[in-house]
Amino acid sequence: TNQWFLPAVRGDIPPGCAAHGFVCDGTRILVFGGMVEYGRYSNDLYELQASRWLWKKVKPQAPSTGSPPCPRLGHSFSLYGNKCYLFGGLANESEDSNNNVPRYLNDFYELELQHGSGVVGWSIPVTKGTLPSPRESHTAIVYCRKDLGSPKIYIFGGMSGCRLNDLWELDIETMTWSRPETKGTVPLPRSLHTANVIGNKMYVFGGWVPQSAGGEISAHDGEWKCTGSFSYLNLDTAEWIGLISDCQEDKSNLLPGPRAGHCAVAVGTRLYIWSGRDGYRKAWNNQVCCKDLWYLDTEKPPAPSQVQLIRATTNSFQVKWDEVPTVEGYLLQLHADSPSVAGVPGTGVPETSVLSSQGGSSLHQSPQPLPSVPYPEMKVDHPSQTNNVIPNNNVNCKPDASRNTVHPQNVPEITVQVSLSSNSLLKVEGKEKVAAPENKITQETMKNHADATGFKEPNAPSLLPVCTSNRQWYDVGIFKNNNAVVSQFYLLPEEMLTLSNKMESADVLDYRLLKKQDLFPGTVYRFRVAAINGCGVGPFSKVSEFKTCIPGFPGAPSTVKITKSVDCIHLSWEPPASPSGNILEYSAYLAIRSTQLQENPSQLVFMRIYCGLKTSCIVTAAQLANAHVDYTSRPAIVFRISAKNERGYGPATQVRWLQ
Repeated sequence: TNQWFLPAVRGDIPPGCAAHGFVCDGTRILVFGGMVEYGRYSNDLYELQASRWLWKKVKPQAPSTGSPPCPRLGHSFSLYGNKCYLFGGLANESEDSNNNVPRYLNDFYELELQHGSGVVGWSIPVTKGTLPSPRESHTAIVYCRKDLGSPKIYIFGGMSGCRLNDLWELDIETMTWSRPETKGTVPLPRSLHTANVIGNKMYVFGGWVPQSAGGEISAHDGEWKCTGSFSYLNLDTAEWIGLISDCQEDKSNLLPGPRAGHCAVAVGTRLYIWSGRDGYRKAWNNQVCCKDLWYLDTEKPPAPSQVQLIRATTNSFQVKWDEVPTVEGYLLQLHADSPSVAGVPGTGVPETSVLSSQGGSSLHQSPQPLPSVPYPEMKVDHPSQTNNVIPNNNVNCKPDASRNTVHPQNVPEITVQVSLSSNSLLKVEGKEKVAAPENKITQETMKNHADATGFKEPNAPSLLPVCTSNRQWYDVGIFKNNNAVVSQFYLLPEEMLTLSNKMESADVLDYRLLKKQDLFPGTVYRFRVAAINGCGVGPFSKVSEFKTCIPGFPGAPSTVKITKSVDCIHLSWEPPASPSGNILEYSAYLAIRSTQLQENPSQLVFMRIYCGLKTSCIVTAAQLANAHVDYTSRPAIVFRISAKNERGYGPATQVRWLQ
């Protein structure tokens, strides 16, 4: 929803604190240490059960040898498995919080967690090698290579009288410290920066760095500044790569501004950056807290699951697919050259081939691969009426995969803009979007595009240029949500079709100049969909195939609901929106296990479990015992429901009941 909210927490609510340790273990959050009221340093440990918003102060057992961690701030607190690892920080040698005598720490503790909630106790692991030097305001991340499987903690930078840019590695299995040799340009010494692992890369952003990149590094306050520089370390090759340099100017405010003390969190392959202080006139104590939220897409999104049919008419489809997290939109394409398929539910032609089964049911085998997209709920909903995405006429279909794109977090009032440029940087402030000049979309552009395409209704797609590697695939549109009503697609001129086959990536196309083609009745269309984020268009899904209704045949039933009871399930639906006459009966089908499925897993075999006039039926436990569980995405049992009038059976609605 892109909306902040303040949860109503209860229990042992901790005091406000700064520079504390913070880890997230499933639905529980652990907070250790930091600076609390009146400048006092803390070594308290709190646990928040986020599923219940319940705080609890926990008291771990002391180590068997040595003392528990002393009060501190600026330490690192890292989670791996069922243990948290505490390193370093800043302690106050004076018992008087008003008389600060700093002591930099390099002690190392292990905190064992109980499953679900609670902690066991502290321990002091025996380590080999040379400990990192004392420091605070550093970063620590945990990384485990897939092929080697040895988890390691990496500590970078920090403050110890002067700022640091050294890298340390701890092998958790052998408890051995070492200093890896790195390639590339090491980021400037820094503190109060962030480091996050996505894939095999550690992304380092912001912090306090030297005022001058050259010359001697001095510890004087006036010679340090906040930075907006951005780098990553490839943890497999130990090579530093710079993304945004310290000296890079940003007069258009298209990059996250310089800051320190901010927070950053990885969600999938996207990195979110929030708040921090800007460091302006630090000596005057006149810094400003940033209130902007940015994100960085580090990889193209994965392929969505197959497109699934919700409803078919003589000249349109209502389709849906699984949502892909953290994407800007979805590119939907169709293939218009498929041969017609007859004789199975869902093809829009009368039922012609029925195989008897022992139970008196009817068995139907589909000679074509069937769509299989799991539904988040046991219900087929109407698509959202806000599918439109602002068109962007500056798209590179094959952006450089080694580059990353930083975007501001969208807010609900702003229509999502899809940017496929590999180096495009967008910023949102309040309700106003400021875009790079080459990507700026004006209201007039939107109006001209709408006038040209004729799509003015709220649920119509807007079109973006797309890659065309096969002349048989046509662009339907880019949709903000994971559903669409398809009644048209766009045709490329013959000269463009010939040219697009020779090019690795398509040039920017003006869809206002392209012809639109309506869908034909009784025609098979193949669909595929790809997700889009700031890095570009991801891979396409597997292909699904649907057929428009033949005039006179009924449409597909809609709004399928599945309700589970003790020993059976209840299946219900609504009549077709276009019955084209009187509905004589409905048929419900269940995908079942068969030897043919083992030979060709893409061809589901269906058994008819109901035939009658009612718009509901009971599926017994005995019938469910024969069900085929489809694992093409999330495990699900597949049902199909079709309606019959005087002409015959129309297309079936297919739903997946998640298991």
